[in-house]
Amino acid sequence: MADVLPSAPPGAPAPRTVLVVDDEKNIRRTLQLVLEGEGYRVLGAETASQGMELLASPETPVDLVLLDVKLPDMSGLDALAKLRGDEATRDLPIIVISGHATVHDAVQAIKLGASDFFEKPLARERVLVSVRNVLHAAKAQRELARVTEQQLQRFEMIGRSAPMQRLFHEIEKVAPTKASVLVTGESGTGKELIARAIHRLSPRADGPFVKVNCAAIPRELIESELFGHEKGAFTGAQQKRRGLFEQAHGGTLFLDEIGDMDLVAQAKVLRAVQSGEISRVGSEHVIHVDVRVLAATNKDLARGVEGGTFREDLYFRLAVFPIRSPALRERVEDIPLLALAFMEQFARENGIRPKPIDDEVMHALAGRKWPGNVRELKNVVERSAILSGDRVTIADLPEDPHASPFEEEPADAAGAPDASQPMDAIDDDAPAAGASPPGTPGHGAHLTLRAFREKSERQYIVDTLRMTGWNISRTAILLGVERTNLHKKIRAYAIKRGEG
Repeated sequence: MADVLPSAPPGAPAPRTVLVVDDEKNIRRTLQLVLEGEGYRVLGAETASQGMELLASPETPVDLVLLDVKLPDMSGLDALAKLRGDEATRDLPIIVISGHATVHDAVQAIKLGASDFFEKPLARERVLVSVRNVLHAAKAQRELARVTEQQLQRFEMIGRSAPMQRLFHEIEKVAPTKASVLVTGESGTGKELIARAIHRLSPRADGPFVKVNCAAIPRELIESELFGHEKGAFTGAQQKRRGLFEQAHGGTLFLDEIGDMDLVAQAKVLRAVQSGEISRVGSEHVIHVDVRVLAATNKDLARGVEGGTFREDLYFRLAVFPIRSPALRERVEDIPLLALAFMEQFARENGIRPKPIDDEVMHALAGRKWPGNVRELKNVVERSAILSGDRVTIADLPEDPHASPFEEEPADAAGAPDASQPMDAIDDDAPAAGASPPGTPGHGAHLTLRAFREKSERQYIVDTLRMTGWNISRTAILLGVERTNLHKKIRAYAIKRGEG
C-alpha cells in the first residue's frame, strides 16, 4: 500500500507535491526529509502500480515524480513509457533515479521523456538542484503554453510584459482600420512581425502581404521594383514586369527600412499612397491599386525630415498611426518565455526533443544587454541547444560578446593575478593587482589607472558578495556578469569568503 508522507501544516500555502516511487523505504524516507526541509509535500509509493494509482487520484495532485528504475512489479523505464503515453501524465515532470545505472538506462530515460536522471547514492544538493530546475522548467513550459495559445497564433509574438501588452492593444485597435502605420524600433525587435500581425487581423487578411526591403534594393532599381516596368524601359528590361504595388493589390504592402529610400522614390511612393495611382517605368498609363501601406524603420525619420533626407509630407502620410517596437532590455521578464519558445522551435525544426534550460541560464540571459534584441536571443538559444547535452547549463551558454571590457579584459603580467592559480596559492597580503610596491612612483596616490580600476573592481565584488550573503548566482545577476566570469574574477583577485 502506498504511504502518504506528512504534508505542510493546515492553513499554510499549498506546497509543490513530489511523488517518490521507490521500493526502498530508507530511500523514500531520506528523500522525504530532504524535500520537506525545503518546503515540498512528499508522497511515497513502493511500486509502479501504487504510484500510478496516486497519480490517477484527483485528491492527490502531483507536480513531480521521482521514479526508481528497479521496481518489484515493472521496470521504471516501462512505467515512464506508460506515463508518457497517458494524456493525463504526458507532460508531468519525471526524474528517473537508479542504484545500478548504465549509460543505456540514462539514454533510454531521456529518450522516453525523463526530465532528468541521476544515480544513487543520492547527494542532497544534486537532488534539490534537479527538483528546483525541473519544477521551474515545467512551470515555464505551462506559462509558455498558456501565453502561446493566447498570443502566438494571433500575433506571432509572445510577451507578458507591460510594453508587449500595450503593443498587442495597439495592434488590435489599428488593424481593422485603413490607417497607414509606421513601425519604429531597433533592429531585431520584430517590426516585420508587427506588420504581419496588423495584416492578419485586418479585413485584408485574405489578400497578399508583400514585403520590400528598401535598404536591399539598389537605388537605380527601386522604382522598377515598386511600380514595375514596361518592356524596353531601360537596358535589361526584356519583358513587362508588375511592381510590388500591383502585386499587393487588395492586400498590404510592407515597406521595411523606409528610411533608406531615396528622395526621388519617396515622391512617387507619396503619390501612390495618396491617390492609389501608379505608373510603370517607361509607361504613362495610370494603374489604380488598392493597397494598405505599412512601413518600418530603425532610423529617426523626424530627424531625417529636419536634415532633408526624408520628405515631410511622406512622413506624416505614413505615420498616421505610429507604433514603437520595444527593445528586449525593456521587456526582460519576457526573456524566459522567448528562450523556451525558441528552444521549442529549434527542436521542432531539427526533429529533436526540446532541451530543458537551467534556471541559472535564464538568470544569466536576463542579465545581458542584448543590443541585437530578440534576434540575438534566438541565435544564443539555438547555439546553446547545439552545444549542450541533455539540458542547457551555464557552461553551454556562449560568452557575451557585448560584455563590458572592464569585466572581460584579460589579465597580463602587469594586471590581475593569474586566474589559473588555486585560491589558496594567492597571498591575501599581496598588494592590490597591478599596484606598485611602496616607494615606487605607482604607489599610493600614484596608482596607475589600471591598478586603481582593478582595486576598485575587487572591492565592489566583495561588497556585493557580502550584500547577497556570498551567493554567487545572485551576485552575478546584480553585477551583470555570467556566473563563470564571476568565479574567474574571484580566483583572479584571491577573494576569500567572509572578507571585507
